[in-house]
Amino acid sequence: MSLHTGDKVTAKITGIQSYGVFVDINGEDRGLIHISECKDGFINDLHNLFKLGQTITAYIIDIDEFSGKISLSTRVNGVDKSVLDNRDRVVFHHPRYWTNYRLNHGFSPIRARQEEWLKEAIENFG
Repeated sequence: MSLHTGDKVTAKITGIQSYGVFVDINGEDRGLIHISECKDGFINDLHNLFKLGQTITAYIIDIDEFSGKISLSTRVNGVDKSVLDNRDRVVFHHPRYWTNYRLNHGFSPIRARQEEWLKEAIENFG
């Protein structure tokens, strides 16, 4: 079975560390669920969420093409994906900010003060 980013997989927990949970996928591949991808909010101890040998459902969020390391997430299991299917979404318009890009001043304001700044720099830093 070829794994891809975005795939939903069933995995068995093989190790729990303070920084994340190691899992076995399909008996062939290994992966890590980083603590930040385990659940929304603060996690005091991963042992409260997971047990060794437990079978979980997770999503592949990254596969490192050089090392083959697989990063997974169980946090996305709680996301309501129907929100993405809503075609009547509100479209937010970007506010318009005033800029003077049409005035075409270029660097002339800087050039006009350049000598003054150089004199000031020589006086202060000598």
